[in-house]
This record gives sequence, C-alpha cells and structure tokens, in this order.
Amino acid sequence: MPGQDQIVRLSDSEIKGLDPQKISDLSSLRVASDQFEGLTRLNAAGDAEPGLAESWTVSEDGLRWSFQLRGGLRFSDGTVFNAALFPRIWGRLQASETASPTKALFENITAVAADGDSTVIVTLRAPAPSLPVLLAHPAIAALPLHLVEQKGDKWTSERPMVTSGPYQLATWKLNDHARMIRNPEWHDEPAPTPSIIWKPMDDSLSAMRLILAGGADIAADYPASRHQWLNENHPGLARSIPYLGNYYFAFNNRKAPFNDSRVRTALSMAVERAWIADKVIGIGNVPAWNLLPADLTGSVSAKPVWAEWPRERRLATARTLLEAAGYNSTNPLKFEVRFNSSAEHRRVSVALAAMWKPLNVQASLFNSEAALHFAALRSHDFTLARSGWIADLPIAENFLTVHQAANGSGNYSGYDNPAYDAIVARAIRTANPDERNALMRRADEILINDMPILPLYFYVTRSLVSERIEGWQDNISNVHPSRTLRIRKK
Repeated sequence: MPGQDQIVRLSDSEIKGLDPQKISDLSSLRVASDQFEGLTRLNAAGDAEPGLAESWTVSEDGLRWSFQLRGGLRFSDGTVFNAALFPRIWGRLQASETASPTKALFENITAVAADGDSTVIVTLRAPAPSLPVLLAHPAIAALPLHLVEQKGDKWTSERPMVTSGPYQLATWKLNDHARMIRNPEWHDEPAPTPSIIWKPMDDSLSAMRLILAGGADIAADYPASRHQWLNENHPGLARSIPYLGNYYFAFNNRKAPFNDSRVRTALSMAVERAWIADKVIGIGNVPAWNLLPADLTGSVSAKPVWAEWPRERRLATARTLLEAAGYNSTNPLKFEVRFNSSAEHRRVSVALAAMWKPLNVQASLFNSEAALHFAALRSHDFTLARSGWIADLPIAENFLTVHQAANGSGNYSGYDNPAYDAIVARAIRTANPDERNALMRRADEILINDMPILPLYFYVTRSLVSERIEGWQDNISNVHPSRTLRIRKK
C-alpha cells in the first residue's frame, strides 16, 4: 500500500526479465531504468542529462564523443568501476550469446573505448545529436560485470540486486510486486522516496479502481471509455499526453489501385481527422496529416495545402482526382480495408468507409488477429491496412527510415522514392541540429505529398497520477523516472 515512505506504481504487465541487455518490453525497461544508470540519464521531462558522466564534448564532424566520468563511482555492493567498464559493456551488448533484443538501436555506434580511467570515447558511423538520449537506455548502462563473470545469468538473483542507479531490487514476487530500495552507493543525492513498489496490473479498469480506492499512486493506463468520466469526477487525476507515435493506414503502393498517388490523395482528402480523433477515439489525440510529431524537429507539424479547405472543396477535388485515375459512378473504386482485431480499429475503419461513400467508393472491411494481420503486411498481402509507428527514441529518423525502400518488408506500403531516401540519408549525415531538423521536416513533406500512408492521429499516453505525488512532468516520451518523484508533504 502507498505510505509516507513508499510510492506504488502500476505497470500494465509483469516484468519479463532483470538483465537490462536482455529485455525490450516497457515494464521491464522501466524497472531497469530505476536501477541502472549509464553515461547519461533521462530527467523528469524526458530529456537527457549527465549521469555517470558529468560532462561531454563532441568533435566538429559529430562522430567522436568524449564523456568525462564522475569520480568515485561504485556499484551498490561497493565495487569501484571506471572508464574501462564501458568497452566491456559494449562488447557484451554486441556478443551473439547475449542475444540482446535492443542491439539494433545502437548500430550507429562503431566503438566504445576508454581513454585512461575517467574518459569514455564513443565513435559513430554518422552524426547523432541525440546520442545522449540513446546512451540513457539501460542496455548500455553500467552493469556489474564482476558479478556477471562470477554467476553468469544468475547474477540477477542477488537480493538486493547489485546496481549502478538510484534504486536496487529488494524483493520480487512474481505476478504480485517488485519492491525497490535506495542504492546507498549511488553517486547522487539519495532518491526522494525511500521505497518504490512496481505492481503488474494488465486490466486497466482494475488499475483505475485501485487508484481511486487509494491502493496505488500511479497507473500506466486507464480505459479510454472512462476518459471523460475521470475528467468530470476526478479532475487532475487522468493524464492524456501526445506520444511518440502515429496511427495510420498503409496503402499498398505496389499495385492498383494504390500505385497511383492521385487515388491515395483523393481518399486522404475525404477523411475528417479531427472528427475521428475527437468523436471516434475521444481521449485527446491530436489529428495528423503527416508522419512526424511536431516536438521532434522544433516546428509545427506539416500539413498538405488542402488540409484547411472546407469539406466540400476537398470532396470536389477528390472526385476530380479519382475521375482522372479512371474511377467514376460506372467504375467505382473498390478495395478491402484490413485491420487487426480491436474495437478502436474497427470504429476507425467503419468511419473511413463512411467518409469515402460521397466519392462513390466501396470499401469492405476485413479483420484478423494481430499476428496474422502483421504477417500480411510484411508479405504485402493487403490493399489498405491499419498500421502505425511508435518510436524507440525521440528522434525523427526513427520514424522516417521506416518508409525507405531499404527497409524491405518493414516498409509495409512499399513506398519507393529515391528523392525521399536521399534526403533522409543526408539528414542523418548532418551534424548541425538545426540543419538536420530542417532536412527531416523536408523529408516529412515529401512523404506526405506522395501520401503512401494515410496518417490519422498521433498517439497519446494515458496515465493516472495521484494528487499526493509531486515531480511528475508530462512529456512526449512518457518517461517518468522514480527518482524524480516524491510524496507531497501534508
């Protein structure tokens, strides 16, 4: 139960593992981030800040980063470590026997080396102004390799766990809770709250009820159907915040009818995005006409020129485009809309089909369970299909590279535009952040002008945060480290 020295956090699933290099699910990563710190860490706003490294410098070409470590670093068992640890951490992450599911996130790093005891050198293939965010990932954090070498995979069985971050796991009862206590050897000031409980609860309604009953402080989700009720009856409890994700449908650009950009654009013009976001979903989602969330490139989201036109003008232009492509009342456009089983996906698909009827479009619906659905997308066995993307990191290229021809089966739409590919590649090679962002925005504009996908809205995260909690900051990355949270004084 919550108390004056303890915060109870509800996650939407059980922890899958404790080794930061062998996990990829969000619940496990959150617990790992509370326990293990790297050269950098994320603050309450989701931004990178100094962690085990107190400062860093970057070469002019953006390819060589030098991190200066803090002095006197120790693991929670008192074992001293220095810069020599980090090349070994990197080597373990790359090793085939580790089989790290997050290894691909770090493919831009070519080497990690120690320069003396206090400097870590990270070398890149291409400039990456966002490297400090990447290095905050627990997979590249300081791990107690002295213990790993002694005990192998059983090193995570130690209680309390040997860690490098603000907390260490004291107890873990499967499908019940994990309790963390402060790490007495952590380099920073002690975390504000002595104890953190992580409790799995995959039923968001049950999680909401526990919060309302005072049995927990924070929930990672709540039912979308209760959003309005919560706002009316418990103002300030529910948080619905834009997230690093875009909900869209993918056109199969490889074959008719959607190998014709006029057809794709016509259908996009007829969609009432604001109505879908507000009436069909209704949890604060932001309508999307493009791929990139605005916060990623320091600018407002791109929109096609027709986005602000009145509906009748958009429909008239859409009819003209379809007629030019050969579709009319005697030869109506017919296709199947495929979606994976979900009430939300069905409602959106039904709404789209209704919005296209004024264009004499006949869209039939087909749903299947998720595994079959995404297998069909990878094999390109669809015409129009529900898709979307949630970024691994708050960087524009994590969205844009998905739609490059080189992404193969992962590029569901089959979009193939050499100009788009070239500008994304150029952006990735650019070290200057402002120039880089401008190029990323240009790539986004090219993509949306070609309309290989049908963006509808940006995802939001839903959280419940008790009024007794201080330090919570809403942010697009949905990052809320336990060390930044505290219990409000009465």
